[in-house]
Amino acid sequence: MTKIFKQLARHWAACLAVVALLIVQAYCDLSLPDYTSKIVDIGIQQGGIESPVPESIRDTTLQALELLMPEDTAAQVDQWYSMKDVDGLWHLSPDADMAELEAAFTTPDVVLYMAAAQNAAQAAGSAETMTPSIYDLDAVSRQFAAMAQAPDVREMLQNQLSTAISQLDATMADNLSSQAVLLVGLEYEAQGTAHDVQMAYLLRIGGQMLGLTLLMVAAAVAVGFIASRVSAAIGRDLRREVFATVVGYSNAEIERFSTASLITRTTNDIQQVQFVCVILLRMVAYAPILGIGGILHVAAGNTGLEWIIFAAVAALLVLITILMNLAMPKFKLMQTLVDRLNLVSREILTGIMPIRAFSREKFEEARFDKANRDLMSTQLFTNRTMTAMMPFMTLIMNGTSLLIVWFGGKAMDLGTMQVGEMIAFITYTMQIVMSFLMLAMVAVMLPRAGVAAERIDEVIRTPATIHDPDAATAEPTMKRKNWNGEVEFKDVSFCYPGADSDALEHISFTAKPGQTTAIIGSTGCGKSTLLNLIPRFYDVTGGAVCIDGVDVREMPQATLHDLMGYVPQKGVLFSGTIESNLKFAGEHITDEDVRTAAGIAQAAEFIDAKPEGYASPIAQGGSNVSGGQKQRLSIARAIAKKPRIYLFDDSFSALDYKTDVALRRALKAQTDNATVIIVAQRISTVLHANRILVLDEGRIVGDGTHAQLLESCPEYQEIARSQLSQKELNLSKEGE
Repeated sequence: MTKIFKQLARHWAACLAVVALLIVQAYCDLSLPDYTSKIVDIGIQQGGIESPVPESIRDTTLQALELLMPEDTAAQVDQWYSMKDVDGLWHLSPDADMAELEAAFTTPDVVLYMAAAQNAAQAAGSAETMTPSIYDLDAVSRQFAAMAQAPDVREMLQNQLSTAISQLDATMADNLSSQAVLLVGLEYEAQGTAHDVQMAYLLRIGGQMLGLTLLMVAAAVAVGFIASRVSAAIGRDLRREVFATVVGYSNAEIERFSTASLITRTTNDIQQVQFVCVILLRMVAYAPILGIGGILHVAAGNTGLEWIIFAAVAALLVLITILMNLAMPKFKLMQTLVDRLNLVSREILTGIMPIRAFSREKFEEARFDKANRDLMSTQLFTNRTMTAMMPFMTLIMNGTSLLIVWFGGKAMDLGTMQVGEMIAFITYTMQIVMSFLMLAMVAVMLPRAGVAAERIDEVIRTPATIHDPDAATAEPTMKRKNWNGEVEFKDVSFCYPGADSDALEHISFTAKPGQTTAIIGSTGCGKSTLLNLIPRFYDVTGGAVCIDGVDVREMPQATLHDLMGYVPQKGVLFSGTIESNLKFAGEHITDEDVRTAAGIAQAAEFIDAKPEGYASPIAQGGSNVSGGQKQRLSIARAIAKKPRIYLFDDSFSALDYKTDVALRRALKAQTDNATVIIVAQRISTVLHANRILVLDEGRIVGDGTHAQLLESCPEYQEIARSQLSQKELNLSKEGE
């Protein structure tokens, strides 16, 4: 996981912006339940009245309420209200001290409302309290106005109120404020403004909810946009870094990882990391903010139901721990099985023709089916683990909701909780549970992404065994302009990584410009290995390979490769056109160079026969041309570069004898001043070389011309007898 966070750290500014936006989104998300509670409790149940202090009040009601207040309090209330001639009502001053007024109005509001309710009950002839009307309020207000005329009435009422309040328990005292607004609602009904007050409140709170929702949507869209860009950039950078690393690998590193594994790491593994980076930014960063914020809101509510949330969170943590312990080992195994499936698929698709020729379809199908089933069974286990998580999560969520409704209903019955508070509490609880659910879902994905990140990092951290020399060592060769191209092997030995014995032992020879040096020997004797040491596809383990007296390890690889025209044993073409393949060495190659090279390589005839000529398309891997055509195009590509050193790794094997002779004759004229080194299996290819080296089990056992070797080298004689008739052998000797 540290590897994934390391990638995110490269985009720290964008990550900080995402966190800031997520905080805004969480704030909006956590504020909405409070607004829902306000709409239910205040907007609907209390008619939009938030305070026991009326914004406007009739004179009779105000006098009745002031009678229930101490004289000094009533005097302060008078200071904050003023009469308007327009409607004959007392209106509250905008800068009034609401805290002071709420303390003054709460108890008188409740007393006046209860008196109106008692009046309504008496009028109905019932002992039960009934909902009072504006008529009851007016009647009670007149009664209080009449009482105000008697002496010491205020003092008597204050004593009675003090005695009654002292007898109230804590729950009833807390509910006084909610009961006090009932009197304000009754007063607004008398004024005919109750509906307007309620609608104004609902529109105001609803507008604020809409604004918060739009802000939350904007933050979520911005987070998605930034997270997508960051993850895409991480994927791009990882692909670039992995590709740049792999391109610098020698054959040893390529063989260590295998081509199938490198392809998987560059595609599937990076996609896993890229996907998880989006999830980390959008969900993992959001879940803790939302969960902690929800817990803080619930704790601030003082509902007494916080224990339900703690029980739900504990159950979720236990569930996540169990599932992670089950799924983690399988996720680590999954990427290895993906590699295996890709390897088998690649082998089968590459070798489809031999498979058909040997009727091995059933065997290969069984081999593929085994790799496929192994991956399927692992994926099924992990998917079932994730699927099993959802019912348990649903059970915990529904069980939590049931507990809240059960105990919340009891609290509402006792008057300690309102409907809106319970709705908000349920919403907060679901947000907290959902945040843990998001973390659980991501926790299941993270192990696989962590494995993928490790595999990617393994490629990036693996150093190339072949690298350029330091600047001071490379500087003389970089400044050098004139190269003759003389190749010298000085007591060269080479051992493949992990091998028990040397593939080449004590090889010493010099290939001079203007001469053709051929290397021949039995299969597996080290011919291609020797050739691969010159362009540093491998580095020698003993001795030195020099060009014009300079060790190739002291030359930048770009400088070294610029001197060479390399034709591999297996012709490799790239998707594009014939022209783009022949100009593969760089922009300096002209159209004339391309045509000249094609003519020398005996490729001009079949190119000109194509309707589009040099613009003819080449499919991936050169699959739309024959083996001989592919080989001739590979040779033409090297010739068009006009190098100082030509390296042909058994590059004439797919050519017929006539084409081989014509090509080598034309090549001889082109390469008079260049060094030519040819690895070949056929005697006819090396027959006219200036110097022939015979390799056997990694050692030079013969060195000379064709005629000299026929006389002195038993190994060469054996090769010659296997390929040439006695007549051809005699002619060869006579020709020399």
